[in-house]
Amino acid sequence: MSNWAEDRIALMDVMLRYAAGVDERDMVMYRSCFHDDVEVHGFGADGVVYRGGDVWTDYVVNALKRFGPTQHMLGPQLATIDGDTAHCRTDVQALHYVLDQPGTTLTLWATYRSDMVRTPQGWKIKRHELVSRGTRIQPPTG
Repeated sequence: MSNWAEDRIALMDVMLRYAAGVDERDMVMYRSCFHDDVEVHGFGADGVVYRGGDVWTDYVVNALKRFGPTQHMLGPQLATIDGDTAHCRTDVQALHYVLDQPGTTLTLWATYRSDMVRTPQGWKIKRHELVSRGTRIQPPTG
């Protein structure tokens, strides 16, 4: 039998490791958030579904090559836990500094919808979806 409060903290920690892994470029930490059989929706080209933790992590590594520093700020998480599965909704505002355009920032407002499963290694994201709320590219002023 699991402890609800411990599960809530563990679910939030998955998303905090997710954000920290991207921002620190710690792909081992980032990859640890995902189940081997994860499905990822809503990123990249329209309709593309990334299948597998390694496939998804490789995509992220390549996508990050366009950016310098990033900062993913997460809002409070809403989670529904049912035994060894959970559905989480986490709002995010992510700043991306564009490498080939000094001073230019891409800001993303979105919601992560993540279905997680309990594994022997802890909670892992089994299905992940980005629901974009909007983006803005802000060139340098002056």
